[in-house]
Amino acid sequence: MSTARSGLRRRILLGLLGYVVVLSIAVVMHGFIVNENAEDLVWQTLLNSEMDHLLELHERDPTFPWTNTESLAFYDGHHPEDMPPPLRGVPPGVYDEIMIDGVERVALVREVDGRPLALALDITDLEEREFDMGLTMVGSAVTLVVVLCLAIAWSVNRLIKPLRDMAQSIAKLRPDQSGQRIHTPDSASSELVVIADALNDYLQRNDRFVERERVFIDSASHELRTPVAIIAGASEIALQQPQLPEPARGQLMRIQRTAREVEQLVSLLLVLAKDPARLARSSDHVALDELIPGIVEDHRHLTRDKDLRLDIVGLQPCEIVAPLPIVQVAIGNLLRNAIEHSDRGRITIRLESPATVVIDDPGHGMTPEEIAQIYARIARGGGRDGGGIGLDLISRLCEHLGWQLDFASDEGRGTTTTLRMGT
Repeated sequence: MSTARSGLRRRILLGLLGYVVVLSIAVVMHGFIVNENAEDLVWQTLLNSEMDHLLELHERDPTFPWTNTESLAFYDGHHPEDMPPPLRGVPPGVYDEIMIDGVERVALVREVDGRPLALALDITDLEEREFDMGLTMVGSAVTLVVVLCLAIAWSVNRLIKPLRDMAQSIAKLRPDQSGQRIHTPDSASSELVVIADALNDYLQRNDRFVERERVFIDSASHELRTPVAIIAGASEIALQQPQLPEPARGQLMRIQRTAREVEQLVSLLLVLAKDPARLARSSDHVALDELIPGIVEDHRHLTRDKDLRLDIVGLQPCEIVAPLPIVQVAIGNLLRNAIEHSDRGRITIRLESPATVVIDDPGHGMTPEEIAQIYARIARGGGRDGGGIGLDLISRLCEHLGWQLDFASDEGRGTTTTLRMGT
């Protein structure tokens, strides 16, 4: 089971966005902590200053009258009941955000001559402003995170775009085309240029390798044609001898069939050795409706020892541009394959539009797993079984010419082979 992989763009975005969110939260928390500490220091300094001033006035004039205002109140704890309930029995210090007579205050408690004194300041308006300021900070932080997220997303897209464009260029590479290269814009980073240069160097070396293989196959195929033609000609002349014994005649006919198969194989190899452009220039106009009956007649002898019937149905005028020997080889070998895997019944060959040859055989059929194994064997280049040219070469031929080869089958109900040679 393959593991789903996240993209580089997603990883960079998540990393940067996570960093921005954590940094923003840290800044906001730091602001609140600094604000609270500064607030405590201000209250302590202010209330201590007011308490010192009040005590100094009492020292100068013990009868100095203190009058509470709406914002500042003084409490003398000579009698416990004179002290507000939230401040009774508390040790000296500053107490923030306590409720006294329904009003939020900050209070300073100090012990003087054995009795507690308290000075309380109304901070209702200040707390409301502090709350508004907190909302403003949070709103600013959220706005900053959103703006930074948009900026980061735009920057990452701009950063990843050259890499994404290169990946698309690589995906468009065709294995059957030479001279392909990866191009980078002038604004590309040095790392991207290094990757592109490495890929281009590989493509160049691969082109040279493929060209060497084509030259070798082309040369070898041409060299094989002469001895194969000599063998075929000699066997044909030998078969014309009137006093030839039947055992020898059978062996000569076998030699002739083998020579014909080798000749077909050589023709196929020559086609595979050519690039598609050269192949298009050397192709012929082939009338499939006229060609198929001859191919069927050439293979009818394979059904002599079987209870099989070959029928041609639905032949409509159809013409394609392709090498004639290769069309014969492809259709002939698919028909041979159908005959070899059938014992009795009816094999039908029909021509559908556009340029599609369909062969239905009454063989044992295949399960979906067996069909998958055929495709896997073809992909590995190991599809040859039985006589003639194997499915591996036929499939490579189809890929080279832009054809499509498909199999459809149900176990016990035969197989349908479809060769699409047109679009």
